[in-house]
Amino acid sequence: MSEQIKTVEIEKLKLAFVGLGWIGRNRMEALAGSGLARICYLVDCDDKRTCGVDDAVVCSSMNQIDLESVDGIVIATPSAMHAEQALFALNRGCSVFCQKPLARTAGECAMVLDAAKRNNKLLGVDFSYRFLQSVQIAKGMIQQGHIGEIYTVDAVFHNGYGPDKAWFYDKALSGGGCVMDLGVHLIDLVFWMFDFPDLENVASRLYSRGTRYNSDRVEDHALCSLELSNGTSLRMACSWGLSVGQDALIEMTFYGTDGTLSIKNVNGSFYDFTLERYFATRREVLCEPPDPWGSGAIVDWAQRLSAGQGFNPECEQYHKVSVALDKIYGR
Repeated sequence: MSEQIKTVEIEKLKLAFVGLGWIGRNRMEALAGSGLARICYLVDCDDKRTCGVDDAVVCSSMNQIDLESVDGIVIATPSAMHAEQALFALNRGCSVFCQKPLARTAGECAMVLDAAKRNNKLLGVDFSYRFLQSVQIAKGMIQQGHIGEIYTVDAVFHNGYGPDKAWFYDKALSGGGCVMDLGVHLIDLVFWMFDFPDLENVASRLYSRGTRYNSDRVEDHALCSLELSNGTSLRMACSWGLSVGQDALIEMTFYGTDGTLSIKNVNGSFYDFTLERYFATRREVLCEPPDPWGSGAIVDWAQRLSAGQGFNPECEQYHKVSVALDKIYGR
């Protein structure tokens, strides 16, 4: 008699998506494609964006979500709303996945982390570049000592055209300019590569439209130096609208006592990267595109949530990133 095989279907997560601009829809489609979740609520102030999911309830406000019926909320709204909306969800029993930055200041970030811990809810932030294959390989090589002791990191993230939404240029809504938008990725990556050492010193020079930064406008060009407690120096530059001859110029180079690793974007892409290793005048390619970019962070969060994970102490690392941003802005 043949043995009958039974399959058990895992119940999908029930999620609400708040903010359905390009990044919100991209993450929603990535998660829907993973098969881990069912989209139950769509929330956006623009009715044109809340389409394409037949069985989802459309809302204009988070207040209209039946929070007891969902497992988590994905937030992809303007930066000023992130902390408030995350607190709203966490304090009502929902796990949260939020676009970066989690908060505009370290103080806001601390409140969100406290709410996640107090309510034992899973909190994730969309630091998507951590999940690139090139970045994953580089971190493994760095931690295994393949290029020796790393004493300097050069990191750049230049967006050749800059954001097309007005709220990015309103400091009250964005919390800052290119550092808050782009530099946050570089800072997080370097901290994450080295298991989040302490920050010992920060120096920064910010510009707005070619002149020194003042509080009336957000910065569109930044040069920063961060000294870490592990002995590594980070030299960082980021910008909006700088003439770089392509859509984006993104590089992160790690200089060690036994060689160098360099992650670079390809042909101006925000998503395709190579990883190269340098020995004096010789180089070798370790990784080339294509590489999935948008799905990594949110699928990782969904997998953890589906497995029943609550508060993850590792998310307290987000506060170190927020502290670094505050110091860059002189707060």
